[in-house]
Amino acid sequence: MTHQFPIRVYYEDTDLAGIVYYANYLKFIERARSEWVREMGIDQVQMKADGFVFAVRRVEADYIAPAHYDDQLVVESRMDQPSGARVVFHQDVKRGDVTLFSAAVTVVCLTSTGAVARLPAAIRQSVH
Repeated sequence: MTHQFPIRVYYEDTDLAGIVYYANYLKFIERARSEWVREMGIDQVQMKADGFVFAVRRVEADYIAPAHYDDQLVVESRMDQPSGARVVFHQDVKRGDVTLFSAAVTVVCLTSTGAVARLPAAIRQSVH
């Protein structure tokens, strides 16, 4: 299953060269993951109240081509088969058919004390 999340590049997203500042791609893909999780019916505010949070464990990122002010982009996200406590998201930022940025993001579920916890069922079952 692939999730798509549209993004428009604003002036604040760009650097002095007029291209998207590299760290903003991480913000774009974070927003896409958050919206996908919300669409799965997972309330992260309630999760936190229950003592659980998601945390990024690892990011592997490739910057392929620049995006510019006012570009309309799409973040395409896919999940690998989740384990009990972690899931790897593969995310591409595209302008049309052109991939500009690609990342593999490992996300884990933690308790309020930082111990590893089981992922919510909606995520574990989402790739079946």
